Amino acid sequence: MTPRKHVEKVLRWEQTDKIPFTIYESKIPQCTAEREMRNRGLCIVKRNVPVFSTRMPNVKISQHVKIEDGKQLTRTIYETPFGNVSTLSEAAGFTSWLHEKMFKSPDDYKAILFMVKDEVYEPCYEVFAKAQENFGEDAIFRAGFGLEPLQSLISGSIMDMQDFCMEWMDNRDEILKIYNAIAENRRKIYPIVAKSPALHANYGGNVTPEIIGLETFEKYYPQHYNEAAEIMHKHGKLIGCHFDANCRLLSKSIASTALDYIEAFTPAPDTDMTLEEARKAWPGKVLWLNFPSSVHLKSDDEVEQTTIDLLDGLRSTNGIIMGITEDIPEDRWRKSCPAIMNGLEKYAKKQSEG
Repeated sequence: MTPRKHVEKVLRWEQTDKIPFTIYESKIPQCTAEREMRNRGLCIVKRNVPVFSTRMPNVKISQHVKIEDGKQLTRTIYETPFGNVSTLSEAAGFTSWLHEKMFKSPDDYKAILFMVKDEVYEPCYEVFAKAQENFGEDAIFRAGFGLEPLQSLISGSIMDMQDFCMEWMDNRDEILKIYNAIAENRRKIYPIVAKSPALHANYGGNVTPEIIGLETFEKYYPQHYNEAAEIMHKHGKLIGCHFDANCRLLSKSIASTALDYIEAFTPAPDTDMTLEEARKAWPGKVLWLNFPSSVHLKSDDEVEQTTIDLLDGLRSTNGIIMGITEDIPEDRWRKSCPAIMNGLEKYAKKQSEG
């Protein structure tokens, strides 16, 4: 069974002889060590090939690049009929770091709202299908809807978290105008993703319970997961969310959603829920884990044993995928990733003999 098919079987709740191991494409370089792990069954998660494109036909976008203290900084300017907004980003390997987001003051609300309403989406299925075909069976390609409407205001390029918290108290009506516009846009995206070649898609994530709180989460998040899930399920597709923070406060609300899998769930000691607690909280959802990042710093034997210990408390490991969704220290991944695989293999052998 290929690495991709192994992951797909677990996502569908089909039984396999061992737990699959996955890693984001940006967390491991292509090299001999990576190839050796792929030969052992490691599945690469490819998230950088979209199934739709986005454009704003009535917004003029320009970029200006400069080098400052050895850093490449890009100023992106968005010109709208209601004024200009801009971001300042720094190139950082596979991603970028936003030093400035669009929102600088309440004067920017009209321009931002215009930009959101101006977005147009078009399928680009052939690009996704070709990329998946070219890479082969050692990777699973994931689609995405973007962030949840409210989370887009926090984790996206619109405003930083401190500004959001202040504006949520002082100018909530303005924030909700943008929230509602983003929600309408997401509804245009759901059928595009559902009809795409992708088997599964993530809807947002990185929700911080300490910031959002239970009441706000329940009011502004689950409805969107459920709307998207209804359309995805009609087309035989799966939907999940990237919940990698403390989830205990939100656990019952998450359980009530139609999400098929919880992606990047990080068990204790790095969060406030163990794997056993998560399985009890979400018995019908696949748990696509992030191996606790702090454990990578331990010895290879401890990494291996932690892998086994994490699973030992479960009655069944059906619907469990072990994954890596965070950076690993440069001097550790060549050792810790094979140690995790060793742990998974030893656990599978123990289960078969038990």
